[in-house]
Amino acid sequence: MAVRHLIDFKDWKSKEIEELLDIALKIKKNKEKYYDVLKNKTLTMIFQKTSTRTRLSFEAGMTQLGGHAIFLDWKTTQFIMADIQDEAKCVNRYSDVIMARLLRNADLMKIAEVSTVPVINGLCEKYHPCQVLADILTVKENKGNLKGLKLVYYGIANNVSNSLSVIATKLGMNFVLSAPERHAISLDEELLKQVNATGLYSEEKDPLKAVKDADIVYTDTWVDMELFLDPKFEEEKKRRMKTFMPYQVNKELLKGVPDALIMHDLPAHRGYEIDDFAMKSSNSIIFDQAENRLHAQKAILLKLLGKA
Repeated sequence: MAVRHLIDFKDWKSKEIEELLDIALKIKKNKEKYYDVLKNKTLTMIFQKTSTRTRLSFEAGMTQLGGHAIFLDWKTTQFIMADIQDEAKCVNRYSDVIMARLLRNADLMKIAEVSTVPVINGLCEKYHPCQVLADILTVKENKGNLKGLKLVYYGIANNVSNSLSVIATKLGMNFVLSAPERHAISLDEELLKQVNATGLYSEEKDPLKAVKDADIVYTDTWVDMELFLDPKFEEEKKRRMKTFMPYQVNKELLKGVPDALIMHDLPAHRGYEIDDFAMKSSNSIIFDQAENRLHAQKAILLKLLGKA
């Protein structure tokens, strides 16, 4: 039987995603029942990009399931100089499951190609499936039924908007992208074709038109984390701040949708993609999203390891 990976949700059926959400909710409500489910199992976590939530949620999640998580910093391993697939074959033999948070999807695929254990995409330039599973879990907790809800994403079209559009439309939600431009490295023509075919995906460049009747308003950073403080990226950062400022999730934008849930995958740059009002709003479920990374990761681990 072929090993199952989670690289993105493009090839996952709606029923499978719904099952993941149900597993996550069960674990969250009865976490004590799952304390030994992954006893003696090892998760190896490979990090090429920095992280707070991804590392903590996977490491804590594996511990709470009775297993063990090993952190590998790309720069302090031989991944930095050796053939990726040679290293991956070795990691594979020490692990029951691998999570990799990499700069390039192509490198992630090289690991998945040679791995005989499940590989989880902890983030790459094209997709962020673990994040959006936690996001939709949080919406489900707050709204119950997902079908027919309108989710509007503001900012730059990127890995997060890619994964959000796929999972939302597969679950019957209306997804609206309100972005002045796409992050070139995140473009996935196959994904766009897939979500457009659902009839539930649309794009609206006018922020005020996009927000009309929104149930959920979502935003993400306009600049990749590794570039935000990079002096070599300063001019491009300034250009983006000017271009994207009309798409800020703020008090003015939210006036017309007083009941809309406010979401951000974090870390947030207040005063850029989101203002302080939106972050602190009673409608903000931003930190619930962050908490739910833990429960979503547990569900992913159990599903891929056949312990669900």
